[in-house]
Amino acid sequence: MTDAPLSRKSQMFLLSLLTGIFFLNILLRVVLAPLLPVIEKDLGIGHAVAGGFFMMIALGYATGLFGSGFVSAHLTHRRTIVIAAVAGGCALFFIAASHSLWAIRLGLVSLGVATGLYLPSGMTTITAAIRSVHWGKAIAFHEFAPSFAFILAPFIVEGLLLLCRWQEILVLIGAISFILGLLFLRLAPSGDFTGEAPTLDNIRLLIGKPAFWIMVVLFALAIGSSIGLYSMMPLYLVAERGIDRELANMLVGLSRIPLLIIGLVAGWISDRIGPKPMITVAILFIGLMTILLGLLPGRWVLLMVFLQPMLTVCFFPAGFTVLSRIVPPSARNLSVSLTMFIAYLIGAGFLPMLLGVFGDKGAFGTAFILVGSLMLLSVLLLPRLILAGGKEN
Repeated sequence: MTDAPLSRKSQMFLLSLLTGIFFLNILLRVVLAPLLPVIEKDLGIGHAVAGGFFMMIALGYATGLFGSGFVSAHLTHRRTIVIAAVAGGCALFFIAASHSLWAIRLGLVSLGVATGLYLPSGMTTITAAIRSVHWGKAIAFHEFAPSFAFILAPFIVEGLLLLCRWQEILVLIGAISFILGLLFLRLAPSGDFTGEAPTLDNIRLLIGKPAFWIMVVLFALAIGSSIGLYSMMPLYLVAERGIDRELANMLVGLSRIPLLIIGLVAGWISDRIGPKPMITVAILFIGLMTILLGLLPGRWVLLMVFLQPMLTVCFFPAGFTVLSRIVPPSARNLSVSLTMFIAYLIGAGFLPMLLGVFGDKGAFGTAFILVGSLMLLSVLLLPRLILAGGKEN
């Protein structure tokens, strides 16, 4: 790693660029969620097949995460970020032009591979350009991107469906990602250093750390409770709770608005009390709310739609801070990529597919209860999570 921390003005400019690209990176993958009721009807498919779309994205995303080290080792982090944005846009073009389920699945895998390249290089660029004492706040700002994507995706879909078909929506979003990637190539003030490609030795070193496997489990559950549940939430509300599609998408979007403020506060608190206490509080709250989301009857579910994601945004700044502390600086991109490789495959791929299987049997709620219970049990792993230098927090 050769980049040094930037001036404050350059840091904010870089962070804004990366947050914009991360927003499109997330939007490319989650825009299918509010579109699923329309796509199901248009293609004549069931919940399990629709949920399987997210498994295709996750398979590609996991592959992209794992391969990101090879790409950044040869092309620098800057170029890796550009490829992620440009190729992700091209993948949406391909999906929009596809006329068969298998072509759509191929496009979804390609989308996953492209977008999977971003996160290790994006996180490494942030931690190289910004001093470690400010990582919590910087990562929390960067984590605005998923929150904005979750909020805006349903409203973007409902607004554009009044004007165009779902395929044209994908083309528009893909074009914006393509353009933003080219702007980053020209304007970014950092990222001109190479990453570390996975080797048997550094992989063996990483997987030999108990902290790595603990973080894999925690990230898998956190991703599952955020992206995984979000992906299938509109279907759950429409198919099992009898809510109109427009209202369901509006509720899912509005439920993410409080996360914008909570995420920034979480980064500030994480820098002061340490990441482990923040992770503990977030997991306990998310687990309980996820159980109630599947358990409570009638219109009480609408309250849980708002409460369940409330602290999901608190986990990720603390989680990424931990990932950056369990390895040397040169291997941070590898720590992120391997952790997310496994966690995203489970949380954003397997879980939506499993929810679809439960949904076809009219048992979405039961699946939510199981996910929430696993989150509560995962708290038992935290006493074994020791950070660099034997730090507890």
